[in-house]
Amino acid sequence: MQPDDLETRAQRAMGRIYLEEEPTIQQWLATLKPTKQGAIGYALALFPCVGWVPRYNLRWFMGDVVAGMTVGLVVVPQALAYALLAKLTPEYGLYTSFIGAMTYWVFGTSRDIVIATTAIGSLLVGSTVTAVEEKQPGVYTAAEVAASLSLISGMILLAIGLLRLGWVVDFIPYTSISAFVTAAAITILSTQFPVALGIRGINTREAPYKVIINTLKNLGHTELDAAIGLTSILLLYLIKTACSQLEVRKPKRRRVWSIISSLRFTFVIVMFTIISYLVNYKLPRDEAKFHLLPAVLIVLVIEHIAIAKSFGRMFGYTVTPSQEILAQGIANLFSPFIGGYVCTGSFSASAVLSKSGVRTPLAGVVSALVLVLALYVATAVFAFIPKAVLAGLIIHATSNLLTSPKALKRYWQLSPFELLIWVVGLVVALFESLDMSIYVTAGLSLGLLLVRMARMPGSFLGRVRIHLVPADDQVVPASHPSEGDAPKAKTAVIIPGEAAIKSYDAYLSTQRDEGFNPRVPLETPYPGMFIYRFPQTLNYTNQGQHVDLISSCITSHTRRTTPEDPSIKPSDRLWNVHEPRPNKDSGSASMLFDGASSSLGTTYDDHLPRLRTIIFDCSAIDSVDITSVQGLVDLRTTLARHAAPGVVEWHFAGVRNRWARRSLAVAGFGHPSNTDGPVSSAQWTPSYAVAGLPADIGEDQGAQSGDEEKSDGTLVESGADEDDVGVTGCQPVVGVNRPFFHVGLAEAVDVAVRSATIRNQQSRGVI
Repeated sequence: MQPDDLETRAQRAMGRIYLEEEPTIQQWLATLKPTKQGAIGYALALFPCVGWVPRYNLRWFMGDVVAGMTVGLVVVPQALAYALLAKLTPEYGLYTSFIGAMTYWVFGTSRDIVIATTAIGSLLVGSTVTAVEEKQPGVYTAAEVAASLSLISGMILLAIGLLRLGWVVDFIPYTSISAFVTAAAITILSTQFPVALGIRGINTREAPYKVIINTLKNLGHTELDAAIGLTSILLLYLIKTACSQLEVRKPKRRRVWSIISSLRFTFVIVMFTIISYLVNYKLPRDEAKFHLLPAVLIVLVIEHIAIAKSFGRMFGYTVTPSQEILAQGIANLFSPFIGGYVCTGSFSASAVLSKSGVRTPLAGVVSALVLVLALYVATAVFAFIPKAVLAGLIIHATSNLLTSPKALKRYWQLSPFELLIWVVGLVVALFESLDMSIYVTAGLSLGLLLVRMARMPGSFLGRVRIHLVPADDQVVPASHPSEGDAPKAKTAVIIPGEAAIKSYDAYLSTQRDEGFNPRVPLETPYPGMFIYRFPQTLNYTNQGQHVDLISSCITSHTRRTTPEDPSIKPSDRLWNVHEPRPNKDSGSASMLFDGASSSLGTTYDDHLPRLRTIIFDCSAIDSVDITSVQGLVDLRTTLARHAAPGVVEWHFAGVRNRWARRSLAVAGFGHPSNTDGPVSSAQWTPSYAVAGLPADIGEDQGAQSGDEEKSDGTLVESGADEDDVGVTGCQPVVGVNRPFFHVGLAEAVDVAVRSATIRNQQSRGVI
């Protein structure tokens, strides 16, 4: 129960007091209530183009035209090639890229994104088409399956975007995406190498490892297609390498060489299409020298947000994930109505658009016009595009999706366990399926997260005095070896008032596991005072570990003050109850706590201090649940029994969340409790953290006490004369009804030390 005199004593000390009120469900619901201004803002946010179209100018238009035409020439061959993966005719790829480019500028928030066909998306669509054909052969065409998938995907993405649920993408860990993309790239490469080499009879629907084995077994059956496929791959890499070197050697024309490198796909496909036409235009279709386009493809999206955010960070603008998903949903929703299928952000096309000097999302309209021109002009030559050339183009583009050894090394350095999950995801994708890889890696990542959350231990903290010394000030060594003498140990001495420009207290782990200098001594602020830092949020998964660690450490480093009942026989005691003994070899925590008591000039007959104060550093805690609060209550009961008849103060530093403070206050924390023993003015002396007010407020209101304000932030009239006010022109930062909740750890320690010192003096009769 909270003492009755908290407000009275605060009023005697300050002109005004602040009482923290508990948050209510009604207040929370009020924050969710829609407003007219919010509805207007939501409607405008659905159409980001409204913000920049009125400011559109000729300079932006010229940049968008150049960038749009460039990326349009890049998207055309990619759309044709990726349609090979979707088992659709090439015009479906152009239709898909057209609708993405035509609609994104209205709803998108990134100027650098190109929504078009992608290799991985097409592979997923093709897998769906294959699965439907196997289960219901002859019922649905590939185009119908692809269109249905696009329509359903668009509806789901549109709903997610309208509800502003873009944050759900964050639940898919980067490890899962990286493993999935690498596995998908390997799958695409395994299916396209037989095509590029002209090897027939390979069942590319099997697992990738089987396709690779069968391809190697049939290398002796390569045909003339291999000459075209391998030549196209070699030519693509030569152009890319040459342009990259020229960008470095001639930086003034870097943009020109970058555009030429981006157009290598168009150049190669046009060149080999002309060759194919010259060879085959007089032959019947079934006697063509080169095997022509198959009908394969499907698409689905997972990389759009990552691409948009990366370009946003690169060029300094903000991307809204939910709005990006909405734009993607619009494109996929309308794609089937013009003959397209699923589309998403294309990294390669987006990179080209960015390097071409794009100014606004309106560049997508220009690229859409290029695609329309390709549909009307180049449709007749689609039949002459060699399949081996498209396979080579796919192989070249997909090879960039493979995770590099350098990236894998970085994964190992960052988190070895996550690298293991990546390997598992890759193996599952290659030997089972791509979708199963996502499920397995996401499940393993979730399990790893829960284990880390449940088993990450907290740490007891010790205090160290830090002095900031600039490099140009004097730091005099204690000894100076003469010439020829062996070097001796030196102790740096800081010249007071000259070298140290600032000094402050810091709190480091007593376990010495943070990597700081282990020779720096730590001390406890006061005998019987313990500081414990929670490493992350406190919940039901980890509260048991924290409670056990705190209880065992405190009981083993403080003496039990509860008097023994002489009427209790040894045979009536519990078998696991024993008197804790000091352990000098129990580690750094023992040395810290034992040494601190003697360093402060306090000695005890049985060496250990009695428990006085527990301070929790809760800066990492944003919420608590019922189980965690109950664990703290049980811990308080156990330690109160251990320290009886003394009273243990519980201080909480850095609890920012109002609901977390409310939960702790309901459990009896945040203030001295009468349930732990009689709490009176003689036993507890409060301290208040106050902050100065601006001059005009401090003079007019800060020292006044005639006004009373009762609201969420409650200001209460003190009823005292100005001469009785202890602090004028200031207001308490924390509610005076919760004096054991503190803004920071330093404040909590100072208040706790002052309170413990006064209580110790009172018990010894000094005051």
